[in-house]
Amino acid sequence: MKIKITIALLLVVLGGTSFLSDAPPKLHYLKLTFPKDWPKPPKDIFATNPLTEEGFELGKKLFYDGRLSKDGNVPCASCHQQFASFSTYDHDFSHGFNNSFTRRNAPPIFNLAWMKELHWDGAINHIEVQPLAPLTAANEMAESIENVLRKLNADTAYKRMFKAAFGDATINSQHMLKALAQFTGSIISCNSKYDQVKKGTASFSMSEEQGYKIFKAKCNACHTEPLFTDNSFRNNGLDINLQLADKGRMGISNDPSDSLKFKVPSLRNLYLTAPYMHDGRMNTLQEVLQHYRNGINATQPTLDSLLKNRIAVSKKEEVDLLAFLYTLTDTEMVKNKRFAATATYKMHEGPH
Repeated sequence: MKIKITIALLLVVLGGTSFLSDAPPKLHYLKLTFPKDWPKPPKDIFATNPLTEEGFELGKKLFYDGRLSKDGNVPCASCHQQFASFSTYDHDFSHGFNNSFTRRNAPPIFNLAWMKELHWDGAINHIEVQPLAPLTAANEMAESIENVLRKLNADTAYKRMFKAAFGDATINSQHMLKALAQFTGSIISCNSKYDQVKKGTASFSMSEEQGYKIFKAKCNACHTEPLFTDNSFRNNGLDINLQLADKGRMGISNDPSDSLKFKVPSLRNLYLTAPYMHDGRMNTLQEVLQHYRNGINATQPTLDSLLKNRIAVSKKEEVDLLAFLYTLTDTEMVKNKRFAATATYKMHEGPH
């Protein structure tokens, strides 16, 4: 009888041990934080994808992993470099698979929680499906989701991380996309000198203060504070790039009234994201201001009404305006180690 009881107790202990090993992992929940005077995001991008430390770390590993591309050399980070505010610095178009090029200038990745539509033309309406476009585009990462999952499943480190983030070691596309969204959706730019001035911890120089006044009078209608974009789609008077024949928003809506309309970019971190415009045709901010001063094609029927008379900016105003725009540079974000790759992420890792 004693032996039976001992065996029974042993089975309970072993069973309990097995049960505990299969228990859901403990998640460390995070909260998206931003300044109190900012507007709330138009939708909760983490409503069905709770933000956790485990999901964030998995998303970061995926973001820097070249295995998401066909040849292992084109991770998400190749087009979205942290030092360039997660854009591609000094290139009008980014390099993709097999020495191909993208067809638009890579936009910076920050403050995505406030964007109802993504990409220059608003083709994507949810952060979780956004990676599908570059992952599968022949001129970008050129891979299939099936192949990506096969490569990730061969790595036991990923199995541990997927289980830690989602309670299941099975690696599938849904969890992969959710993890990427947790990482990219967490990148917030809100600590530039401008932000510090707003908080009362810094002061503008005389030139910056004057530039701020000029900005509010001549730029704020489209580049609305504090995000410095209203996230609308507008035709800013650029002549069409004949080589690309890119008509912007019209390519998505099929509405002629959307011809040559592109998303209004944020002016935050502008000094880090050259070249400018959807096709990177302008290398300097001086060129950009020259366009608004006298380069706008006012004959275009879809030209934004605010630009019909162009924007008069004198040379003195230009100096002050550029001084103010520099205060929108968030060096904390671009140097934040939390968003940076580690040595292991940069390597082409094999199975563990």
